[in-house]
Amino acid sequence: MCFKELEESFKDHCGIFGIYCPDGKLDVAKITYFGLYALQHRGQESSGIAVNDSGNIIYHKDSGLVNEVFNEVVLNHLKGYSAIGHVRYSTTGKSDRENAQPLVIKYRKGHMALAHNGNLVNAHIIREKLEQEGAIFQTTIDSEVIASLISRNRIKSENIEEAILKTMNEIKGAYSLLILTPNKLIAVRDPYGLRPLVMGKINNSICFASETCALDTIGAEYIRDVEPGEIISVSRNGIKSIKYENGTKHLCVFEFIYFARADSYLEGISVYEIRKRLGKQLCKESYVDCDIVIGVPDSGTTAAIGFAEEAGIPFSEGFIKNRYIGRTFIKPEQTQREIAVKIKLNVLKNNVAGKRVVLIDDSIVRGTTSRKIIKMLRDAGASEVHLRISSPPVIFPCYYGIDTPDRKELIAANYSTEEIARILGANSLEYLSLNGLNEVFNGEIHQFCTACFSGEYVTEIPENFNKYILEEGV
Repeated sequence: MCFKELEESFKDHCGIFGIYCPDGKLDVAKITYFGLYALQHRGQESSGIAVNDSGNIIYHKDSGLVNEVFNEVVLNHLKGYSAIGHVRYSTTGKSDRENAQPLVIKYRKGHMALAHNGNLVNAHIIREKLEQEGAIFQTTIDSEVIASLISRNRIKSENIEEAILKTMNEIKGAYSLLILTPNKLIAVRDPYGLRPLVMGKINNSICFASETCALDTIGAEYIRDVEPGEIISVSRNGIKSIKYENGTKHLCVFEFIYFARADSYLEGISVYEIRKRLGKQLCKESYVDCDIVIGVPDSGTTAAIGFAEEAGIPFSEGFIKNRYIGRTFIKPEQTQREIAVKIKLNVLKNNVAGKRVVLIDDSIVRGTTSRKIIKMLRDAGASEVHLRISSPPVIFPCYYGIDTPDRKELIAANYSTEEIARILGANSLEYLSLNGLNEVFNGEIHQFCTACFSGEYVTEIPENFNKYILEEGV
């Protein structure tokens, strides 16, 4: 089997941020800008902010990083007392400009803006039904399906919250939502809590974000996580919480392994501490006698520190990471493909030459980048390279908002561990076990989604879902 020369790592899904300032004393657009900046790791293709200006929703969005899309002139135009923002990496829908969020729509009973993190598994079914009834869609993203359903349900509902509850009865999959109306800011989390969403407070203002690192950036106090299946509505009348149902926690475990920033807390748990414990558990299961332990920056670094501490082997920097690669980075020609990795990472030759190296990474997807990194270490003089992965083998695709390949492109689904080690050029390869992952979470792994490891999805996946994804161009 030939694996495509594509981007190796999982792509982050999206990041959302929102703030409601009842007295209008805070510059909500600029605060949202800084909140999105802190969430930039979750999406680098497009950015957008929508602001409620005395009942009118004004917005700006475009392809690009947060600092590419917004400047002082744009932000000074976005005045109001509440705002929502979004950074995006496409999972469903092409990465075209029209798919940038927040989505701003007008309908019979008003208008609203919507920002969505996650992925629906039945969006194509609902969309086909709505199109047959005459609905017109401007984008190829499932977020517009949610907005369309809310607007339709609002016509026969007493209020927007009731319309959202009706919509939650129809949609299946992962969704953390922020909805801006002329007089409210509403946060919604799916009944399984697959995607993260936290609530904070700054002065007398309420804010929401995908991760606590965004709250830290703007100086907000963390209040709590939005509960699975919860709707929180914030207005001048105060804060109202509505439960769709008693949800069950199934936060994506890859938030801890890879996606979230290391300084964030999810469900009250430190991401940094979990990654360190992953490394320690990995060492207990797959110790190897070597000279140094190094991590693949950035998500492999903390696990490498934990592995080194448990093994009593020195932790050392093996790579310098170029932190100034923007989304417009020009990919080299086929004959220069090695440059693509070396621009992002360069080996510290003095640290690895003549050394037996333990290399820690968070996951292997297709294996293309892992193979190049191991070759770089060999070329720099490493005598041995033992690859250790701080998660179990990824053998099933994700349908909840992570851009994973089809199963036939997942290297661990098609080769044994020994075969993968030979393909990558490693002296040895070991993964963290599922039991080990459970140990790291103190026996509570059932509270997290591990479908990419186990194939046990928390929702039913329609048979034609992969066909829909391919047609949407992901």
